Amino acid sequence: MSTPRFDIVGLGENSVDLVLSVPEPPTIAGAANKVRILDREVRCGGQTATAVTAAARLGLRAAYVGAFGHDEYSTVIRSSLKRDGIDVSHAQVREAPNRYAVILIDRRTGERMVLWDRDPRLALEADAVPDVLIASTRILHVDVTDPVASIAAARRARERDVLVTTDVDRLDDIAHDVLKTATHAIVAEHVPLEMTGIDDLDTAVRAMRQTIAGVIVVTRGAKGSMALDTDGTIVYEAGFPVATQDATGAGDVFRGGFAYGLVQGWPIHMVLRFANAAAAISVTRHGAIDGAPRRDEVEPLVHSRD
Repeated sequence: MSTPRFDIVGLGENSVDLVLSVPEPPTIAGAANKVRILDREVRCGGQTATAVTAAARLGLRAAYVGAFGHDEYSTVIRSSLKRDGIDVSHAQVREAPNRYAVILIDRRTGERMVLWDRDPRLALEADAVPDVLIASTRILHVDVTDPVASIAAARRARERDVLVTTDVDRLDDIAHDVLKTATHAIVAEHVPLEMTGIDDLDTAVRAMRQTIAGVIVVTRGAKGSMALDTDGTIVYEAGFPVATQDATGAGDVFRGGFAYGLVQGWPIHMVLRFANAAAAISVTRHGAIDGAPRRDEVEPLVHSRD
């Protein structure tokens, strides 16, 4: 069998982010309904664009499939991906504004609030990822930006024994359908609790096994991550304590690090540890894509726990 051309192909969101640092989050009423902006920056991001950039910086051969707009923001994000050696030849360009976001960063904690907009003309159809591209990758990574396209591509990937990872941070029926297609269903911590109505994370994740057959991975922010393996084993990996500057994109960088570990064939606890370390480094920097580290930056942090 020939070696796949790519290690990871990402299908989903790209974004240009207007990042505003503020001394505290604004409120609708009261004295804090007017807050001064401390810093203003334009940075690149988006769930899948950040994940594949992180994977590329760690050393994986990466491609991105999504929809770019037809404005100056689309030029900015497209150029960013190409600078990191990511193949964008299968991405589409639409006569619409590119997806963008306004991100408020709380200077005290590094936590953020996101306001975003995406023109409906950027929506992708079910055939967005050609079969030849699916057949030429080890991993297909999908989010729920265009769930019809994600589900269709993931199902075709599974037919070809291609690994499928996910980025799901919201809960609805179609997001659940995306998770069911995955070999490695990666979700934010609130998803298992909301999906099952169970307060205990272990119990909630085990309950998800009724409909999701693959490995279930949960990102837990500064606490680290956990996984329910296909043999029923639950594995926890603690996060790495760091001083958070900007949490934007940390979950996406985690997914890029997770893909790197999968390609290496590591056991699940090492995949989680490496992904945790990559995400930890990212929050010490500003920006989603700008925060994604390189392998030689991640490895010392991983080995600090040996």
